[in-house]
Amino acid sequence: MHLHPPVDTLTDISQAMTEQGFCLVPAQMVARIARAERQALEAMGPYWNTLLADRFLKDQGKYRLRRHDSLVVKGGASQLVPHRAHWQSLDYNALHGGLERLFEPIDASLSGSSVWQQLIGGVGAVLDQLSAPQTWYTEAHQFRINTVDGIGRPTPEGAHRDGVDYVAVILVARESIKGGETRIFELSGNEGLRFTLKEPWSMLLLDDHRIIHETTPIQGLKEMGHRDTLVLTYRKDGFQDPQVAS
Repeated sequence: MHLHPPVDTLTDISQAMTEQGFCLVPAQMVARIARAERQALEAMGPYWNTLLADRFLKDQGKYRLRRHDSLVVKGGASQLVPHRAHWQSLDYNALHGGLERLFEPIDASLSGSSVWQQLIGGVGAVLDQLSAPQTWYTEAHQFRINTVDGIGRPTPEGAHRDGVDYVAVILVARESIKGGETRIFELSGNEGLRFTLKEPWSMLLLDDHRIIHETTPIQGLKEMGHRDTLVLTYRKDGFQDPQVAS
């Protein structure tokens, strides 16, 4: 497992994902995927200032704020579906799995914007190139991890998979923090890499069948800092929902 330079073309993304199951996509390439100017991506940043506390943290921490939507992506177009709870099995999230976690929806003025829809649909179109075109059952998670408790934990569940096909982790902002190192590991081996996402609107794209990931805690450099991300998950076989006993 090697950390290759950020990709420059869609062909580079396909090659990297096929060969190693992950790739780093620079912000300018993310803008191309979204068919938008980079400034249009950056203009979405203030929507992270209106996130609400995650009420489901088992450690009772106040460090994680979030909003959540579910969408269906097909042919590069995204469609919002009725608001639903986020659910993962204990197989994928030993800490918060098995819970129906109903978060506040993403602000309608953001979720209804063309750049937001083009970004989510554009990532889906990229994934279509890795196999046959699919209907992608997609979840969008806005996260702000802050240091109000001294330390903020981006992944309190530890190294994990999400139970989907692909995961896109997009860095929106890092403000007055240290830490927040991304660590990825091969599922089928013991090789791993560690690096820090620093460029706003750059993206780490992961094959969830092959790669385990986590992000280390953050500490504030001043009274309080934060790390903002957009996490998009794409799944072929429907949304993850609680299994009803027969």
